[in-house]
This record gives sequence, structure tokens and C-alpha cells, in this order.
Amino acid sequence: MTRENQSEKKMMNKDNADKKSEKEGLENQKQELSFTEGSVFGSMIRFALPVLGALILQAAYGAVDLLVVGQFGDASSISAVGTGSAFMQMVTFIITSLAMGSTVIIGQHIGEKKTKETGDTVGTTIILFAMIGIAATILLEIFAGSVLHILQVPEASLEKAIIYMRICSAGILIIIAYNVISGVLRGVGNANLPFIFVGIACVVNIIGDLLFVAVFRMDARSQYFVPE
Repeated sequence: MTRENQSEKKMMNKDNADKKSEKEGLENQKQELSFTEGSVFGSMIRFALPVLGALILQAAYGAVDLLVVGQFGDASSISAVGTGSAFMQMVTFIITSLAMGSTVIIGQHIGEKKTKETGDTVGTTIILFAMIGIAATILLEIFAGSVLHILQVPEASLEKAIIYMRICSAGILIIIAYNVISGVLRGVGNANLPFIFVGIACVVNIIGDLLFVAVFRMDARSQYFVPE
């Protein structure tokens, strides 16, 4: 093979590699929405709908628990799960709101093409939320009874409510991990994966509730086996 043929072959390989990279870049752009190019309104709608769906599914956890326990449990179980799930929804709402702050900052840095600042924000977010998760888990495990006394839970359902809250509190780190990962993904413009994640978790939650409450008759304690 002559030098000219070798040069032509290298040029062809380089062109093919460039075309492949360009194709991959276009595919990534389809998955990750950009608010700096094209129609902002269309991108906003495509981004907002999965976010709204994920928030609704997250809020549905307690409703599903309450619905299943209401069908197969007694009045004290319904009261325990109702109070506990309402409090845990508030905790989840706070975590989600804080994670959205990270999403905004990450999105801003990506829009400004500041790679180092984006990495620093992600690292800081992980450390901050890990500390929040550990502190919240310890506090709620220790003071679950005190919190429920403040909420004036009836004595008949207090013990079950404490068990339910402590079991849910043990999963706070999982809730935080989901929201941190979702915040990072949304920051880079991908709102579909968090929606898929929480959708799968909801299906697992429904199956677990039916299995442990309806079949094994474990009442409010069944939430131990069902991820939040």
C-alpha cells in the first residue's frame, strides 16, 4: 500500500469517526433538553411534564399505603399509616425542594459551559444531602414517639404509628439519593429518567403492599419491606 493510499484511508477513518461523534451528539441532545436553543416553550413543556408526573407519583406512596391498609387493616392501622405518611410526605417535600435548588444551579453552570463549577456543585450536593440524610434518620428514629405525641396521635394507634414512622425514616437516605440523582439529571436536561425511576418504585410499592399486607397480614409493619 502506497503512502497516498494510507493517507486516504486515514482521512476516511477520521471522517467516519467525526460523523459517528456527530450522530452520538445529536442523540444525546434529543435525550437532554436545551433551553438555550430552539423553542423555549416546547422545551419547557417537555421538561415540566415528566417532573410533574414524578412529583405526583412520589406523593402517591402514602396514599397507596393507606389504601391497602384501609382494605385489609383495622382502624388503628389506618390512623397510624395516615399520620405517618402525612409527616413523611412533608419530609419528602422538603428534600425535593432543596434538591430543586441544586438542579437550578447545575443547569445554570451547564448553560454557561462551566464544567468545573458543575462538578463542584454536584460534589457539594452529594456531601450536603448525605449529612442531611444521616442527621434526619437519627433524629426521627430517636424522636419518632415525641413527634407523634405533638401530632396528637390517638393512644390506640400510637405504637403502630411509631413503628411505621421509624421504618419509613430508615429509608430517608434512599429518598435523598433518588432526589439528588434526579436533581443532577434534571440539571443536565434529562427529566425522563427520574420519572421512570419513580414509576418503577411505585409499582414495587404497590406489589409489596399487597403482598405483605393482604397475603402475609403484616399490617403497618409491612412497610419495612417496601422501598420509599
